[in-house]
Amino acid sequence: MPTPTSLRFRPTLSACALACCAITGTAQAQAPAPVRLGFLTDMSSQYSDGDGKGGATAIQMAIEDFGGKLLGRPIELLSADHQNKADIASTKSREWVDTQDVQLLIAGTNTATALAMGQVANEKKRVLLINGAYSSNLTGSQCSPYWVHYNSDTTAIARGTGRAVSEQGAKTWALLVADYTFGHTLEADVTHVVQAQGGQIVKSVRAPFHANDFSSYLVQVQASKAEILGFANAGGDFMNALKAAREFGITPKMKPVALMVFANEVESLGLKLAGGLMFTDSWYWDRSPEARAWTDRYYARTKKMPTSLQASDYSSAMSYFKAVEKAQSLDADKVMQTLKSMPLNDMFGKGKIEPNGRYVHDMYLLQVKTPEESKGKHDSFKLIKALPGETLFASKQEAQCPIWK
Repeated sequence: MPTPTSLRFRPTLSACALACCAITGTAQAQAPAPVRLGFLTDMSSQYSDGDGKGGATAIQMAIEDFGGKLLGRPIELLSADHQNKADIASTKSREWVDTQDVQLLIAGTNTATALAMGQVANEKKRVLLINGAYSSNLTGSQCSPYWVHYNSDTTAIARGTGRAVSEQGAKTWALLVADYTFGHTLEADVTHVVQAQGGQIVKSVRAPFHANDFSSYLVQVQASKAEILGFANAGGDFMNALKAAREFGITPKMKPVALMVFANEVESLGLKLAGGLMFTDSWYWDRSPEARAWTDRYYARTKKMPTSLQASDYSSAMSYFKAVEKAQSLDADKVMQTLKSMPLNDMFGKGKIEPNGRYVHDMYLLQVKTPEESKGKHDSFKLIKALPGETLFASKQEAQCPIWK
């Protein structure tokens, strides 16, 4: 039989337990909901090395460097593989916004998936940062008040590399083109640049995405007898096509030009195969002391050197965080207004976001070093010259963006 003391003690314990639960419950109820970001890119296919999980790591670094909070709320990153399929990108974006209240969408590689995410961003009024999709139409005829095209685009890389090659005296080009939106836009932009320089595209051959064999397409290109073989493709398609062109003995007769290539692809190809290639990129490891310091931190974390896409993932997220804090709001219209009014200057670049959402920053004409020129591991490029962004990206008149009044 319990004593009077124990009878009196038990209710006291119960009361304490209830009080503690009430306090804990109140604290949990008052804990601010996280600000969620949704990042979709190729995580498993031929573009995954250029962005992929490394891009997610870069964004996470930005979250940590910003302090992990936005407007007093914790920042949380959601990421997924869109498998280069627009329907998956659309469905996942919509799911995140509807069920997780995602405030910011970040588009990695692939123009079609970026456009699919963009439609959700327009409908739900969410900011969309586009880093790995390159079609210049994203800030041209298909522009949106909620999209920022942050990294580069087909107009800029076509002008950067196309002009440089034309200035060396080449007049005739043959193009091997990726047969989807990105490739078609790049083909059109390169054609415009070459013709403006007094040259001619004498042959243009389109090859499907993720082609297994490029021999039949390269035979057509070789038959053109053009001076320049321009690769208007990217990722694994570019690397496999260049390897095949070298194996077939095409490149001694036609000068290979990479219209879009990333640092990781050069490292995968090796300097013996890629040496001498000239290309335009938005960023490289030794762009500045700040870029090198960030590269070293990224490498320490991933054991891989970053690409311009991954640097852009970091920088664009940081710019968004700064704009939200400055606007003191997550409202997409207010954030976009702030982003377009802010001067941007960090480890990625310096410039401004135009009314059509195009971030105008300098680009770099680079050349892959030969094995003899390289001083060691990761010493893969030499800077030919910096290219002012104002001379590369589309002007208001050229862009024909409906919202750029």
